[in-house]
Amino acid sequence: MLAQFRNAREFDSENSAAPAWTNQPGFEKDVFTFARLKYMVNGEYGYGHTDPRKRWLIDAPDSDLNFSFRLQQVTSIKVNPDGRFIELTDKELFDYPFIYIVEPGRLTFTDPEIDILKRYLLNGGFLMCDDFWGDREWRNFAKELKKVFPDREPADLPLSHPIFHGVFDLKELPQVPGVELGIMAEYRGGQVSYRYSDEREVHYRAITDDKGRIMVLCCHNTDLGDGWERETYGEWYFETFSTRSYMMGVNIVTYAMTH
Repeated sequence: MLAQFRNAREFDSENSAAPAWTNQPGFEKDVFTFARLKYMVNGEYGYGHTDPRKRWLIDAPDSDLNFSFRLQQVTSIKVNPDGRFIELTDKELFDYPFIYIVEPGRLTFTDPEIDILKRYLLNGGFLMCDDFWGDREWRNFAKELKKVFPDREPADLPLSHPIFHGVFDLKELPQVPGVELGIMAEYRGGQVSYRYSDEREVHYRAITDDKGRIMVLCCHNTDLGDGWERETYGEWYFETFSTRSYMMGVNIVTYAMTH
């Protein structure tokens, strides 16, 4: 399967343009769309190093487009080549069964968003949260999730959970460092030096509905989006980190679309 990923695109550090493709005319809406969620940072949990108006946009559009291309490449799912940026208050939200949030550790849901997100998830929607690190960012985001589901607790998924054994049978919980640490690891024999001790252990935590279906998947202490975005950074990086990002992402989407 590694070769199947690798053969589709060339490694080119100077030309990292995302792939482009088309689907059969007349079936534009009968495809999976990678929908990225816009969100607000009001400072309650700090602002961090990034413009709060753009935190939701990190790694886009290349991460979304690269992943969408790979999803179509290795599954029978037809995928929208454009993707979508969407707000929880958008009237079209319920047209998208899968939504993605990047760096949620400092976001703040508004009151209308809380009600809409709860209804969206209980009606079959799936939220993937990616690229937030350490205990502080986890506590911050868990507090926001508590506003949505006061009576439901996120729980760590064991490796035996079906989400890790869908299209790809994963042998360990995949962890992908931020791209800078990932690139540096090549020169350390593959060893990643995480910044803080509370970032070293990856967690996949989920909030489920009454039937056990995952509604919210929190990919904590990992950055799958960087693995998608940066696949052209070199063959070592691709084989070490991008492929595991893609395999986990494909498993997540196929789970979301079939449960």
